Amino acid sequence: MARFGVAATAPFGADVLERLASRHEISFCLTRPDRPRGRGRRVAPPPAKEVAARLGIPILQPERLGAELELPSEDIVVVAYGLLVPAVLLGSHGWWNVHPSLLPRWRGAAPVERAIMAGDGETGVTIIKLVEELDAGPIAAQQAFPIEPEDDAGAVYAKAAPLAVELVEEALTTRSPRLQPDEGVTYAEKIGPADRELDWSQPPQEIFDRIRALSPHIGTRTELHGRRVTIWRACIEDGQVVPLEVQPEGGRRMTYGEWLRGLR
Repeated sequence: MARFGVAATAPFGADVLERLASRHEISFCLTRPDRPRGRGRRVAPPPAKEVAARLGIPILQPERLGAELELPSEDIVVVAYGLLVPAVLLGSHGWWNVHPSLLPRWRGAAPVERAIMAGDGETGVTIIKLVEELDAGPIAAQQAFPIEPEDDAGAVYAKAAPLAVELVEEALTTRSPRLQPDEGVTYAEKIGPADRELDWSQPPQEIFDRIRALSPHIGTRTELHGRRVTIWRACIEDGQVVPLEVQPEGGRRMTYGEWLRGLR
C-alpha cells in the first residue's frame, strides 16, 4: 500500500479518488473551492470533496496554488483537478497526472469529448509527470482501449477510471517516465456553447458523434418542431439521426416519444 495525496475536482477525479482510496492511503485531497452549481446556483462542494469527506480524507481547498501551500506528501496524483500547478510546487513534489487520452493526442481540457467528436476508434489513459507545458510531461504509464460505436462520454470515463488506478500504481512503482513524442500532438479545447449546437447539415455520423460526446453531462442543443431542446441520446436509423432522449427548456429529461406526445 502506497501513501500519496490526490488533487481532484470533477466527477472523473472523484471516481478515481474513491478507487485509489480503496487500495492506498490517501494523505489528503486537494480540490477546488465550493462553487454555485445547478439551476438554483446553490453553493455546493465539488464531487471529489464529497468523496473525500465520506471517506474521512483530509481536504484542502485553496483558491490558488502557491509556495505557501503545505502539501504533506512527496507524491501527488492529479486527476481532473482543473488548476495549473505552478513551477514553485512542481519542483517540491512528485506530481503524477492522470489524463484520459493517448498522449500526445488530445492534450487539454476535453480529451474524451474531442476524441468521440473526431470519431476516434480508440483512446486510453496516460500517466505523465507534470511539467509547466500543458499535458506535455514524460509518460510514466499508458494503455489504450476501444471506443465502441455506441459509447458516450460517460461510458468512456467509466472505462478509464479503473484503468487509471492500475496505471497510477505502475507509474509510482517503476518511476521511469519517457519523453512524449513530438509527432501526433493535438489539442482538446474546452467545450464551449458553440460546440453544443447541432448543425443538421453535417453528415449523420458527425451529428451522432457530437451527441454522444456530450452525453450524459453537457448535452447538445437544437430546435425540434419549433422548440429549443437538449438532446441527450440518439441513434442512427435509415441514415438519419433519431433523438431518443430530450429535455425541453425548463423541463425534465424524457423520451423523445413522450415529448412528442406532449406537443400534441
